[in-house]
Amino acid sequence: MNILNSGMSVMACALLLGALPVQATEPADKYPSRPIRIMGQGAGSTADYLSRYIGQRLGERWGQPVVVDNRAGAGGTLSAEVVAKATPDGYSLVMGHAGPMVSAVALYPNRGYDPLKDFSPITKTTTGVTVLVLHPSVQAKSVPELVALSKQKPLTYASAGNGTISHLTGELFKQVTKADIQHIPYKSAGFALTSILSGETQISFLSPITAYAQLKSGKVRALAVSGKERFPGAPDIPSATEAGIPGMVAELWFGLFTTAKVPKPIVDKLHKEVTAILNTQEVRDGLLQRGAIASPSTPAELQAFVKSEIERWTPIIKGAGIKAD
Repeated sequence: MNILNSGMSVMACALLLGALPVQATEPADKYPSRPIRIMGQGAGSTADYLSRYIGQRLGERWGQPVVVDNRAGAGGTLSAEVVAKATPDGYSLVMGHAGPMVSAVALYPNRGYDPLKDFSPITKTTTGVTVLVLHPSVQAKSVPELVALSKQKPLTYASAGNGTISHLTGELFKQVTKADIQHIPYKSAGFALTSILSGETQISFLSPITAYAQLKSGKVRALAVSGKERFPGAPDIPSATEAGIPGMVAELWFGLFTTAKVPKPIVDKLHKEVTAILNTQEVRDGLLQRGAIASPSTPAELQAFVKSEIERWTPIIKGAGIKAD
């Protein structure tokens, strides 16, 4: 039975995992012999969706349940810390992204882990863009109109939490356009989207995966994606360049990590299985339809990418005076 498809609650899954005895590291050919946990962060977030999407297929391949454990808040650092401090046996994974793995370095000095030392990278999973989405009541049909509107009356923008790419993209948008928008952080992208739908906030910069259903139904409108060109997974939405904001380019990425010091044969096995899943045409097409590009990598490539992103964003965050609200 795959717990992802059962009616079992997250709490029940957590109790199941907690009841399992801690075992000495097992040989890679025996792994996995019990349920695997993926920390997906907030329900309804892209990290949650990808954890379930990939986790279900891992469970089918291995015949072991894959449990998605969501702990929203603090820009994804709560979930990351759980995995950083887990037993290094390969049974605890986290769907990392810019929040807990990059911007947290500048925003959360007491976060309890080091993104480069306390994790074993497995593979990058997807890349993509954020979408500038509006509540339908916002009377702006273009980015210039939105900027002009914000100067008449300040607008609020919802993010998935301090330091997440939705936050950083919002601050980048402010710098590029001089729009008057106020940051309102939420515990996850799902909560940020809910705030837009309710009218509590007016705009946000969200993953196409998070806003997919609402964009399709017209419950939110899109003005641009954070890319130089139109994104293949959302071809009807103008690029940042087309929208008149060529400086608003930000990559939305996700990658799978486990705890540091997990034996290399187990990391290699995880890498082989997850990249095999990401390379299937069905998965590539399915992710693209939701607004993400399957982007498997080697563990070394993911480690180098995270290091380069920390080096890129840390001075930007500090220079802009971005704080954990």
